[in-house]
Amino acid sequence: MTNTIRDYSKISIVIPAKNEASSIGELLKKLKQKFHDAEVIVINDGSTDNTANIVLENNAKLISHPYSMGNGAAIKAGARAATGDILITMDADGQHDPEEIPKLLKKMDEGFEMVVGARSSQSQAGKRRWLGNAFYNYIASLIVGKKIKDLTSGFRAVNTKKFKSFIHLLPNGFSYPTTITMAFFRSGYPVDYISIEAKKRVGQSHLRLLKDGLRFLIIIFKIGTLYSPLKIFTPISALLFSIGVSYYGYTYFSIGRFTNMSALLLIVSMIIFMIGLVSEQITVLLYKSSRD
Repeated sequence: MTNTIRDYSKISIVIPAKNEASSIGELLKKLKQKFHDAEVIVINDGSTDNTANIVLENNAKLISHPYSMGNGAAIKAGARAATGDILITMDADGQHDPEEIPKLLKKMDEGFEMVVGARSSQSQAGKRRWLGNAFYNYIASLIVGKKIKDLTSGFRAVNTKKFKSFIHLLPNGFSYPTTITMAFFRSGYPVDYISIEAKKRVGQSHLRLLKDGLRFLIIIFKIGTLYSPLKIFTPISALLFSIGVSYYGYTYFSIGRFTNMSALLLIVSMIIFMIGLVSEQITVLLYKSSRD
Protein backbone atom coordinates (compact mmCIF):
# COMPACT_ATOMS: atom_id res chain seq x y z
CA MET A 1 0.00 0.00 0.00
CA THR A 2 1.44 3.36 -0.98
CA ASN A 3 1.70 6.54 1.09
CA THR A 4 -1.10 8.07 -0.98
CA ILE A 5 -3.57 5.47 0.21
CA ARG A 6 -2.26 5.60 3.80
CA ASP A 7 -2.93 9.32 3.90
CA TYR A 8 -6.48 8.98 5.20
CA SER A 9 -7.00 12.73 4.99
CA LYS A 10 -7.49 12.15 1.27
CA ILE A 11 -10.50 9.86 1.66
CA SER A 12 -14.11 10.78 2.35
CA ILE A 13 -16.41 8.26 4.04
CA VAL A 14 -20.06 8.85 3.14
CA ILE A 15 -22.74 7.18 5.26
CA PRO A 16 -26.48 7.52 4.53
CA ALA A 17 -28.53 7.12 7.70
CA LYS A 18 -32.25 6.92 8.33
CA ASN A 19 -33.31 6.13 11.90
CA GLU A 20 -29.99 4.43 12.70
CA ALA A 21 -29.56 5.73 16.27
CA SER A 22 -29.01 2.19 17.53
CA SER A 23 -25.91 1.62 15.37
CA ILE A 24 -24.47 4.88 14.01
CA GLY A 25 -22.65 5.85 17.22
CA GLU A 26 -20.61 2.65 17.43
CA LEU A 27 -19.74 2.85 13.74
CA LEU A 28 -18.52 6.44 14.01
CA LYS A 29 -16.37 5.58 17.05
CA LYS A 30 -14.68 2.79 15.08
CA LEU A 31 -14.11 5.05 12.07
CA LYS A 32 -12.65 7.87 14.17
CA GLN A 33 -10.38 5.45 15.99
CA LYS A 34 -8.94 3.84 12.86
CA PHE A 35 -9.30 6.64 10.29
CA HIS A 36 -9.07 9.75 12.46
CA ASP A 37 -7.78 11.91 9.58
CA ALA A 38 -10.51 10.86 7.16
CA GLU A 39 -13.48 13.06 6.28
CA VAL A 40 -16.59 11.35 7.65
CA ILE A 41 -19.91 12.61 6.28
CA VAL A 42 -23.24 11.32 7.57
CA ILE A 43 -26.40 12.18 5.67
CA ASN A 44 -29.37 12.17 8.00
CA ASP A 45 -32.15 11.23 5.59
CA GLY A 46 -35.20 12.56 7.44
CA SER A 47 -34.66 10.48 10.59
CA THR A 48 -37.27 10.73 13.32
CA ASP A 49 -35.00 9.32 16.05
CA ASN A 50 -31.79 10.61 17.65
CA THR A 51 -29.52 9.88 14.68
CA ALA A 52 -28.53 13.53 14.03
CA ASN A 53 -27.55 14.24 17.64
CA ILE A 54 -25.43 11.10 17.85
CA VAL A 55 -23.58 12.12 14.68
CA LEU A 56 -22.80 15.56 16.11
CA GLU A 57 -21.67 14.04 19.42
CA ASN A 58 -19.11 11.99 17.47
CA ASN A 59 -17.76 15.03 15.60
CA ALA A 60 -18.72 13.81 12.14
CA LYS A 61 -19.88 16.13 9.39
CA LEU A 62 -23.68 16.12 9.30
CA ILE A 63 -25.95 16.81 6.34
CA SER A 64 -29.65 16.65 7.20
CA HIS A 65 -32.54 16.22 4.80
CA PRO A 66 -35.83 17.75 5.99
CA TYR A 67 -37.61 14.56 4.93
CA SER A 68 -36.58 11.15 3.61
CA MET A 69 -35.36 11.61 0.04
CA GLY A 70 -33.96 8.13 -0.48
CA ASN A 71 -30.68 6.28 -0.11
CA GLY A 72 -29.40 7.43 -3.50
CA ALA A 73 -30.25 11.06 -2.77
CA ALA A 74 -28.30 10.79 0.50
CA ILE A 75 -25.28 9.35 -1.28
CA LYS A 76 -25.40 12.12 -3.88
CA ALA A 77 -25.56 14.80 -1.18
CA GLY A 78 -22.57 13.25 0.56
CA ALA A 79 -20.60 12.94 -2.67
CA ARG A 80 -21.20 16.60 -3.53
CA ALA A 81 -19.86 17.61 -0.11
CA ALA A 82 -16.88 15.23 -0.20
CA THR A 83 -13.40 16.73 -0.59
CA GLY A 84 -11.33 13.54 -0.60
CA ASP A 85 -9.78 11.97 -3.68
CA ILE A 86 -11.34 8.61 -2.82
CA LEU A 87 -14.94 8.14 -1.78
CA ILE A 88 -15.93 5.32 0.57
CA THR A 89 -19.65 4.55 0.83
CA MET A 90 -21.00 2.29 3.55
CA ASP A 91 -24.22 1.63 5.44
CA ALA A 92 -24.97 2.93 8.91
CA ASP A 93 -26.69 -0.23 10.13
CA GLY A 94 -23.60 -2.11 11.28
CA GLN A 95 -23.38 -4.51 8.34
CA HIS A 96 -20.16 -3.05 6.93
CA ASP A 97 -16.99 -3.48 8.95
CA PRO A 98 -14.58 -0.50 8.94
CA GLU A 99 -11.74 -3.03 9.20
CA GLU A 100 -12.44 -3.93 5.55
CA ILE A 101 -11.76 -0.40 4.29
CA PRO A 102 -7.96 -0.87 3.91
CA LYS A 103 -8.67 -3.83 1.59
CA LEU A 104 -10.75 -1.55 -0.65
CA LEU A 105 -8.02 1.08 -0.62
CA LYS A 106 -5.32 -1.45 -1.43
CA LYS A 107 -7.22 -2.48 -4.54
CA MET A 108 -7.68 1.17 -5.50
CA ASP A 109 -3.91 1.55 -5.19
CA GLU A 110 -3.51 -1.19 -7.81
CA GLY A 111 -5.14 1.04 -10.43
CA PHE A 112 -8.86 0.33 -10.11
CA GLU A 113 -11.30 3.23 -10.22
CA MET A 114 -13.94 1.43 -8.17
CA VAL A 115 -13.70 -1.49 -5.75
CA VAL A 116 -16.86 -3.13 -4.41
CA GLY A 117 -17.28 -5.21 -1.28
CA ALA A 118 -18.98 -8.35 -2.59
CA ARG A 119 -21.05 -10.17 0.01
CA SER A 120 -20.79 -13.93 0.32
CA SER A 121 -23.91 -16.11 0.28
CA GLN A 122 -23.60 -16.44 4.06
CA SER A 123 -23.70 -12.65 4.37
CA GLN A 124 -26.99 -12.22 2.53
CA ALA A 125 -30.12 -11.45 4.54
CA GLY A 126 -31.98 -14.67 3.84
CA LYS A 127 -32.01 -17.17 1.01
CA ARG A 128 -34.61 -15.27 -1.05
CA ARG A 129 -32.56 -12.08 -0.89
CA TRP A 130 -29.45 -14.02 -1.97
CA LEU A 131 -31.28 -15.66 -4.88
CA GLY A 132 -32.66 -12.29 -5.97
CA ASN A 133 -29.23 -10.65 -5.88
CA ALA A 134 -27.69 -13.62 -7.73
CA PHE A 135 -30.29 -13.18 -10.49
CA TYR A 136 -29.60 -9.44 -10.76
CA ASN A 137 -25.86 -10.11 -10.89
CA TYR A 138 -26.36 -12.65 -13.69
CA ILE A 139 -28.52 -10.35 -15.83
CA ALA A 140 -26.16 -7.41 -15.34
CA SER A 141 -23.15 -9.61 -16.19
CA LEU A 142 -24.81 -10.59 -19.48
CA ILE A 143 -25.41 -6.94 -20.34
CA VAL A 144 -21.91 -5.80 -19.38
CA GLY A 145 -20.03 -8.84 -20.66
CA LYS A 146 -18.01 -9.07 -17.44
CA LYS A 147 -18.52 -10.87 -14.16
CA ILE A 148 -20.43 -8.73 -11.66
CA LYS A 149 -20.12 -10.29 -8.21
CA ASP A 150 -22.40 -7.94 -6.27
CA LEU A 151 -24.50 -5.40 -8.12
CA THR A 152 -26.29 -3.91 -5.11
CA SER A 153 -23.58 -3.67 -2.44
CA GLY A 154 -23.42 -0.25 -0.83
CA PHE A 155 -19.90 -0.82 0.51
CA ARG A 156 -17.38 0.43 -2.02
CA ALA A 157 -14.43 2.70 -2.73
CA VAL A 158 -14.46 4.87 -5.82
CA ASN A 159 -12.56 7.68 -7.49
CA THR A 160 -14.42 10.76 -6.24
CA LYS A 161 -14.01 12.85 -9.38
CA LYS A 162 -15.29 10.05 -11.64
CA PHE A 163 -18.15 9.29 -9.27
CA LYS A 164 -19.28 12.91 -9.32
CA SER A 165 -19.31 12.92 -13.12
CA PHE A 166 -22.15 10.36 -13.02
CA ILE A 167 -24.22 11.94 -10.22
CA HIS A 168 -26.83 13.14 -12.72
CA LEU A 169 -27.48 9.52 -13.74
CA LEU A 170 -28.03 8.20 -10.21
CA PRO A 171 -31.58 7.61 -8.93
CA ASN A 172 -32.70 8.79 -5.49
CA GLY A 173 -33.70 5.32 -4.30
CA PHE A 174 -31.82 2.20 -3.22
CA SER A 175 -30.61 1.37 -6.72
CA TYR A 176 -27.73 3.83 -6.97
CA PRO A 177 -25.11 1.00 -6.64
CA THR A 178 -26.62 -0.68 -9.70
CA THR A 179 -26.46 2.50 -11.75
CA ILE A 180 -22.94 3.57 -10.78
CA THR A 181 -21.56 0.06 -11.35
CA MET A 182 -23.02 -0.13 -14.87
CA ALA A 183 -21.91 3.43 -15.61
CA PHE A 184 -18.30 2.65 -14.72
CA PHE A 185 -18.28 -0.49 -16.86
CA ARG A 186 -19.86 1.40 -19.77
CA SER A 187 -17.22 4.12 -19.57
CA GLY A 188 -14.34 1.64 -19.55
CA TYR A 189 -13.21 2.35 -15.99
CA PRO A 190 -11.61 -0.67 -14.24
CA VAL A 191 -13.79 -2.18 -11.50
CA ASP A 192 -12.83 -4.94 -9.07
CA TYR A 193 -14.31 -6.77 -6.09
CA ILE A 194 -13.14 -7.94 -2.68
CA SER A 195 -14.97 -10.58 -0.68
CA ILE A 196 -16.55 -9.35 2.55
CA GLU A 197 -18.63 -10.86 5.31
CA ALA A 198 -21.50 -8.47 5.97
CA LYS A 199 -22.74 -8.59 9.53
CA LYS A 200 -26.36 -8.82 10.58
CA ARG A 201 -27.85 -5.34 10.46
CA VAL A 202 -28.86 -3.51 13.62
CA GLY A 203 -32.51 -2.44 13.48
CA GLN A 204 -35.08 -2.96 10.76
CA SER A 205 -34.27 -3.00 7.04
CA HIS A 206 -35.78 -0.25 4.89
CA LEU A 207 -35.91 -2.59 1.88
CA ARG A 208 -39.10 -4.45 0.92
CA LEU A 209 -38.40 -7.71 -0.90
CA LEU A 210 -41.26 -7.71 -3.44
CA LYS A 211 -41.62 -3.97 -4.02
CA ASP A 212 -37.91 -3.22 -4.21
CA GLY A 213 -37.16 -6.49 -6.00
CA LEU A 214 -39.48 -5.53 -8.87
CA ARG A 215 -38.01 -2.04 -8.82
CA PHE A 216 -34.48 -3.43 -9.09
CA LEU A 217 -35.51 -5.64 -12.02
CA ILE A 218 -36.98 -2.65 -13.85
CA ILE A 219 -33.86 -0.66 -13.10
CA ILE A 220 -31.62 -3.38 -14.52
CA PHE A 221 -33.45 -3.18 -17.84
CA LYS A 222 -33.42 0.61 -17.70
CA ILE A 223 -29.69 0.52 -17.10
CA GLY A 224 -29.37 -2.07 -19.86
CA THR A 225 -30.89 0.38 -22.32
CA LEU A 226 -28.67 3.10 -20.90
CA TYR A 227 -25.54 0.93 -20.90
CA SER A 228 -25.85 -0.84 -24.24
CA PRO A 229 -29.30 -0.44 -25.86
CA LEU A 230 -28.58 -2.76 -28.78
CA LYS A 231 -28.11 -5.66 -26.35
CA ILE A 232 -31.73 -5.16 -25.31
CA PHE A 233 -33.37 -4.09 -28.58
CA THR A 234 -31.56 -6.45 -30.99
CA PRO A 235 -32.78 -9.75 -29.45
CA ILE A 236 -36.35 -8.42 -29.29
CA SER A 237 -36.13 -7.24 -32.90
CA ALA A 238 -34.63 -10.55 -34.03
CA LEU A 239 -37.35 -12.52 -32.25
CA LEU A 240 -40.16 -10.53 -33.86
CA PHE A 241 -38.45 -10.71 -37.27
CA SER A 242 -38.12 -14.51 -36.96
CA ILE A 243 -41.76 -14.86 -35.97
CA GLY A 244 -42.80 -12.65 -38.88
CA VAL A 245 -40.77 -14.63 -41.42
CA SER A 246 -41.98 -17.95 -39.99
CA TYR A 247 -45.59 -16.83 -40.07
CA TYR A 248 -45.19 -15.63 -43.65
CA GLY A 249 -43.77 -19.03 -44.62
CA TYR A 250 -46.74 -20.74 -42.96
CA THR A 251 -49.36 -18.55 -44.65
CA TYR A 252 -47.60 -18.70 -48.02
CA PHE A 253 -47.65 -22.48 -48.13
CA SER A 254 -51.07 -22.88 -46.50
CA ILE A 255 -53.14 -20.13 -48.15
CA GLY A 256 -50.70 -18.70 -50.69
CA ARG A 257 -50.61 -15.12 -49.40
CA PHE A 258 -48.64 -12.55 -47.39
CA THR A 259 -50.82 -11.53 -44.42
CA ASN A 260 -51.15 -8.26 -42.54
CA MET A 261 -49.86 -9.96 -39.37
CA SER A 262 -46.62 -10.93 -41.08
CA ALA A 263 -46.20 -7.37 -42.35
CA LEU A 264 -46.88 -5.95 -38.88
CA LEU A 265 -44.35 -8.23 -37.20
CA LEU A 266 -41.63 -7.44 -39.75
CA ILE A 267 -42.26 -3.68 -39.60
CA VAL A 268 -42.28 -3.64 -35.78
CA SER A 269 -39.04 -5.62 -35.68
CA MET A 270 -37.35 -3.07 -37.95
CA ILE A 271 -38.71 -0.14 -35.91
CA ILE A 272 -37.42 -1.66 -32.66
CA PHE A 273 -33.99 -2.22 -34.21
CA MET A 274 -33.85 1.39 -35.42
CA ILE A 275 -34.83 2.61 -31.95
CA GLY A 276 -31.93 0.56 -30.61
CA LEU A 277 -29.52 2.16 -33.08
CA VAL A 278 -30.65 5.67 -32.16
CA SER A 279 -30.47 4.85 -28.45
CA GLU A 280 -26.94 3.51 -28.91
CA GLN A 281 -25.83 6.79 -30.46
CA ILE A 282 -27.46 8.80 -27.66
CA THR A 283 -25.72 6.59 -25.09
CA VAL A 284 -22.33 7.21 -26.70
CA LEU A 285 -22.89 10.96 -26.55
CA LEU A 286 -24.15 10.78 -22.97
CA TYR A 287 -21.12 8.91 -21.66
CA LYS A 288 -18.75 10.99 -23.72
CA SER A 289 -20.10 14.18 -22.09
CA SER A 290 -19.84 12.56 -18.63
CA ARG A 291 -16.17 11.70 -19.15
CA ASP A 292 -15.39 15.11 -20.59
